[in-house]
Amino acid sequence: MKKLDWYILKKFFATFFFSILLFAIIAIVIDASEKADDFVQSKLSIKNIITDYYFGFVPHIIALLFPLFVFIAVIFFTSKMAGKSEIIAILASGVSYNKWLKPYFIGGVLLTLFLWIANQNIIPKANVIHASFLTKYVDANSSYEALMSSQRKRDLYFRLDSFSYAGIINYDTSSKSGGQFFLNKFKGTKIVENLRSNEIRWDNEKNKWILTSVLVRKINGLQEEMVEFESKEMNFNFKPFDLRKDTYVKSKLTTEELKRYIQLEEMRGSESINELKVERYKRDAGAFSVLLLTLIGAIIAGRKVRGGSGMHLAWGFIIAALYIITDKFSTIFSSKGNFQPLIAAWLPNIFFCFVAYFLYRKAPK
Repeated sequence: MKKLDWYILKKFFATFFFSILLFAIIAIVIDASEKADDFVQSKLSIKNIITDYYFGFVPHIIALLFPLFVFIAVIFFTSKMAGKSEIIAILASGVSYNKWLKPYFIGGVLLTLFLWIANQNIIPKANVIHASFLTKYVDANSSYEALMSSQRKRDLYFRLDSFSYAGIINYDTSSKSGGQFFLNKFKGTKIVENLRSNEIRWDNEKNKWILTSVLVRKINGLQEEMVEFESKEMNFNFKPFDLRKDTYVKSKLTTEELKRYIQLEEMRGSESINELKVERYKRDAGAFSVLLLTLIGAIIAGRKVRGGSGMHLAWGFIIAALYIITDKFSTIFSSKGNFQPLIAAWLPNIFFCFVAYFLYRKAPK
C-alpha cells in the first residue's frame, strides 16, 4: 500500500460513510413524519420507539441501498479528482491504470465483506425488530391485516417429508394450538400408518408438540394394529414459527435458519419456494454487487469530460436505474414464474460484469 492507495481509500471511505450517514438521517426524518400517527397510537415513549423500531429500521434501509451508495460515492469523489486533473497527473507519472484501480478494488472488497457478513446474521436480526413493530402497530391498522387477524384460525395441510403428510384443523397461531390433527405415512402408493388426535398444542418448556386423545393405526396388507394414547409427545420437523403466515419471514431469518426453512418448504411443496431461494442467493449476490459497482463507478468517473461531476453522476444514475430494473425483473420472473432462482439473483451481476469489462476496455489509459 503506497501513499496514493491510502489517499484514494481515505477519500473513498470518507465520502461513502458521510453520504450513508446523511441518507440515514434523512430517511429517519421522512419515515418519522409518515408514521407519526402510528407512533402516537402505539403509546410508546421516544426511547422505546428508538429501540423497538429505529434499531431495526436504520440497518434495514442502509443494507437495502448499500451498493448504490457505494456506487454514487465512488463516482462523486472520483469525478472531483478527474475534474482537478489529479487522475491525469497520476497516470502521466508512470502509474499504470490497473495500479490506479487497486485501491478501489481493495475498498470494494472490504465493503463487500462487510455487507456479506451483515446480510448473513446482523440484518436479519434487525429485520426482526423492524418487522415486529410494523406487524403490531402499522399493519394492524390496515383493513387487510384486521381481516386476517379476525380469521387467524385456519386449516393447514402440508408434507412433512417424502412419505408423510399432515393436517391441522383450526390452527391458532397465537395460542400455538389446533383442533384435530392427522398424520399419514405412505410406502409407495399405499398408506402404512395413520395417526389422529383431537388436539395438538406446542409445549414451550419441553420444546415438543403434545397430542391428546391419540389413535395410531398401523396397516400391513390385510392386517391392522391400533394403539390409543391419552397424551403423546411428538418431535415433528416443524415448529410454531413454521406454521405462521408471516409476510416478513424471509427477511427475518438468518442464512442458516433460511436454509433450513427452504428445505422444510421444499418437502411441503410450497408455492413460494422460489421467493425464499431468491432471498437466500441475493444475500451473496447483493454483497458482490458492491465490488462490481465500485469498479464501474471508478472507470466511468476516472475520465475527465465536459460537464464534470454532473455528467458522471448522470451516467451513474442511468446505470443504477438499469441495475435496479434488471434486478426487479429477474426477481419477479423467478418468484412468479419458473426462472431459476440462482440465475435470477445473479443475473444483474452477470450482465454488469460484461458492462464493466466493456467500459474497462474503452477507458483511456
